[in-house]
Amino acid sequence: MRKKVFAAGVWVLLATAFASAQVASVAKVANVADADPVLLGAGDIAGCADLAPAEGTAKLLEANPGTVIAIGDLAYSNGSDREFQDCYDKTWGRVKARTKPIPGNHEWHTKDAAGFGHYWQTETPGKYWYSYDLGAWHIVAFDSDCDKVGGCKAGSPEVAWLAADLKAHPAKCTLAYFHHPRYSSGEHGDGGNLKDVWTALSEGGVDVVVNGHDHDYERFAPQDANGKEDDVHGVREFVVGTGGKNLRAFGDIAANSQVRNSDTHGVIRFVLHPDSYEWEFLPIAGKKFTDSGKDRCH
Repeated sequence: MRKKVFAAGVWVLLATAFASAQVASVAKVANVADADPVLLGAGDIAGCADLAPAEGTAKLLEANPGTVIAIGDLAYSNGSDREFQDCYDKTWGRVKARTKPIPGNHEWHTKDAAGFGHYWQTETPGKYWYSYDLGAWHIVAFDSDCDKVGGCKAGSPEVAWLAADLKAHPAKCTLAYFHHPRYSSGEHGDGGNLKDVWTALSEGGVDVVVNGHDHDYERFAPQDANGKEDDVHGVREFVVGTGGKNLRAFGDIAANSQVRNSDTHGVIRFVLHPDSYEWEFLPIAGKKFTDSGKDRCH
């Protein structure tokens, strides 16, 4: 059945184009139960002036089964119809059938992020946030372009939806992804306007957040909404703006930053166990940097 619905800002995608990939096993990760799904992806992807890095990360996606998350700034520089067709589609478009995307600020350079909407065949222009379940996990795709979606303060339309969605899906393990990071040592630094979003994530029991925007890789210790390390209730953030666009050096190092790299394109892969998760950064061919680990859900 091919059916796609936007309702009350919630993107419910039952289309084949957004089908989740449930994998039987992943050879590169030890001790993966047959039913445990895989989630992998990055942000900041197809720079039309140089598609070679995006081609490299696309090959990683093709080599690794799982649901793909495209975390904003998918087609530079404006997310236009032509840029999606000429740049994104020729690289990451090869795994479109198992991709669940979210827009970034460059998609919003086009009114209502219409290039994004057309490419993914959405039905409600400008409302691109949604959630879904993947194995035992609940997954939230949030649009962090705050000035385009009615704000990111508590009580704003999308943050109210986020809080309600997390309350309605009290899964033991939850992951959220959106383009702009709350915490970052990269060029753009911390997203102070996302404090209420982080509060909603923390209060809703979210375990992992994955972002892009800064063109680098960074992993943080679990943190609360005030940036304090909290191993009990904190949310662990990964910045993975390494999908293909040019990489950038770090600025001031943020508190609780644990691992950083700014010279390697690649994607992050999660194995989602019923009460824990494993992560691994996969570099493109010719690069050696990686980062891996595991942790339990709250």
